[in-house]
Amino acid sequence: MKILVVDKLSDAVNAQLEKLGGRVICKSVSAEELPQNLADIEILIVRSTKVTAEAIKSAPLLSLIIRAGAGVNTIDLDAASSRGIHVANCPGKNTAAVAELAIGLLIAADRMIVNAAIDLRNGKWRKKEYSKASGLKDRTLGIIGLGSIGKAVAERAKGLGMNVIAWSRSLTPEAAEEMKIGYCASLPEVAEKADAISVHLAYAAEMKHLIGKDFLFRMKSGGIFVNTSRGEIVDSAALKDAIKAQGLNVAADVFENEPAGGEADFVDTELAQMITGTPHIGASTEQASEAIAAEVVKIVESYKRTGRPLNTVNISAKSSAIINLVVRHYNCVGVLAGVLDKLRNDGINIEEMENLIFEGGHAASCTLRLDAEPAPETIKSIEQDNNIIKVLLN
Repeated sequence: MKILVVDKLSDAVNAQLEKLGGRVICKSVSAEELPQNLADIEILIVRSTKVTAEAIKSAPLLSLIIRAGAGVNTIDLDAASSRGIHVANCPGKNTAAVAELAIGLLIAADRMIVNAAIDLRNGKWRKKEYSKASGLKDRTLGIIGLGSIGKAVAERAKGLGMNVIAWSRSLTPEAAEEMKIGYCASLPEVAEKADAISVHLAYAAEMKHLIGKDFLFRMKSGGIFVNTSRGEIVDSAALKDAIKAQGLNVAADVFENEPAGGEADFVDTELAQMITGTPHIGASTEQASEAIAAEVVKIVESYKRTGRPLNTVNISAKSSAIINLVVRHYNCVGVLAGVLDKLRNDGINIEEMENLIFEGGHAASCTLRLDAEPAPETIKSIEQDNNIIKVLLN
């Protein structure tokens, strides 16, 4: 199998992939150049490079795309799914790294560390100006999105002596009580109650500008706003207005329309001048990189061994199957092919299929999930094969 690694992984990982039988090609290409490099690639591994529908259509052999990270918003999932291409990710491997940066940005925003450091480097001793921080102890941190990263931030914030409240689509009052945090029923409630807010939501199209003017202008004057999730979740124009009007103290690691590569010009210099910012480095620590690289190897290994990669994100959660056909049979060549032919002649589609072999290898049980019920005569026809032990519908 030919593997293209677009965004650099460790040399050790490349060696492990080669041990699995992969022919590994490491090549730095842009999203625009990617379609010209996929003609004979079976597995594509990316970190920040966008994988467009055009790139996917240009790859006739491509069967697996691995995002060496958690979010998959840079990959056209619809295009991959329509071509039967698995898309897998590495969830949870960068949790500590992102949580640490979120807390770092929170402290930096409160203490104005970046501006103080810039002034000091320029020979300006402005102790009076930078002694105005409110401090974080006993203040309320509102967390939006309580997945693994949001929970990790909550625990670290408690260590700073902060009170934590949260809103998440899956959060219940009971779960919040168990975590010893405050429950908020809505986004506006978080905005109005919190002294500082940290965003930790996964991005989907419907999440674009979820944090907009209404939310930002509900925040307390001089409040802290931190975003280490995805830039598109926050309306940049509204954020600039809120900084000017509300005196919000903003820190961000992610931005709308941010560059995809490691070296590029950052166009929103107006926003950059107004905030404490970092260039999307939340997941970028040696610890996180090593964990993600190891997970990439596991994904490829599982795909080679079973045909089903770990952490696939684009498999349908619910098929249109309405009935199970269970066929117990002798483990002989062509038995299942005959069953499939009969179902095809009935115009029945197989949504899912699993064939389990019993010890000794003489018999097996195949479960087929069908989108329609076979006619009685079809079942009788299947049962007439001497290699069929029993047929059940349920």
